Amino acid sequence: MNRPKRPTLQDVANLVGVTKMTVSRYLRDPNQVSAALRDSLQRAVEELGYIPSRAPDILSKARSHAIGVLLPSISNQVFSALIRGVESVTEPAGYQTLYAHFGYDALIEEARVAMLLSFHVDGLILSESHHTERTRRMIQIAGIPVVEVMETPDKPIDLAVGLDHTAAARDMTEAMIASGKRHIVYLAARLDSRTHQRLAGYRQAMGAAGLSAHVVETEAPSTFTLGGKLADDALNRHPELDGLFCTNDDVAAGAMLACQQRGLRIPDDIAIAGYNALNIGMALSPQLASVVTPREAIGRIAAERLLGRLAGKDYPDRVVDLGYTLALGGSVAAANRA
Repeated sequence: MNRPKRPTLQDVANLVGVTKMTVSRYLRDPNQVSAALRDSLQRAVEELGYIPSRAPDILSKARSHAIGVLLPSISNQVFSALIRGVESVTEPAGYQTLYAHFGYDALIEEARVAMLLSFHVDGLILSESHHTERTRRMIQIAGIPVVEVMETPDKPIDLAVGLDHTAAARDMTEAMIASGKRHIVYLAARLDSRTHQRLAGYRQAMGAAGLSAHVVETEAPSTFTLGGKLADDALNRHPELDGLFCTNDDVAAGAMLACQQRGLRIPDDIAIAGYNALNIGMALSPQLASVVTPREAIGRIAAERLLGRLAGKDYPDRVVDLGYTLALGGSVAAANRA
């Protein structure tokens, strides 16, 4: 099967009867040619289906006006809010966003970073703060600004925007304890860096209250079905449990449905909390308690800072902590509830 010939700059010039330089000048800035010629050139571009190539600009070391964004998951709703925040800044500024998926695997992230750098992106937004040495070296050599999002690393590559997951999980666990629960089990999936941070916060709160910490975990990705399975496992291993703190809302939603199928009352028999406050939690009855994370704001501020860096702006506060709030919904009882 023969590939159709892609229209060239010369094809546009021939159709209108001008030089390639005139067409190039029009494509860079239409106001550089007369109104009549502008209309003719626009009609020719549309008739031929001409697609401008930015390769010459990139090869001449001009900016590509493209930002690379690394996402660990394309199925997780958490990152759709992050993308909305990023594009709310990049689109008005005339920047394209190139997305790559790495499945929470540092070696795949390394390969994706190499790919994005090969397209001469002007900057990178990374959704992890743990990277291979080669990834860090490639970024250093590229000399472009980088913003790590979702976490608040002690030593960011360049800039970071996120929240303290350990503190958030500690606060939610303390809220569950304050409601009267004493046998709280943590349900962990994927076991990525943020899950480990949340686990640390859970353990801190349980330890401070003199309570035993118990974890049911798997490296499998989060789903509603998995949440139900983990809840069943937890109930079988720890029949005395009266609380489930889940690493995210997908797991929590599945866990709640599994508990209700067993005839357990929520939150009276078992309190359940999730993380990230996704829409599914609002649709459950009772509404799911969760940690509200400012994901869209994280994306917006990350993009603002990245473009600011490109404009030569300096940021002494390299790490921005946007915080979190707790939404206890109806699945975690208030303290001293009758």
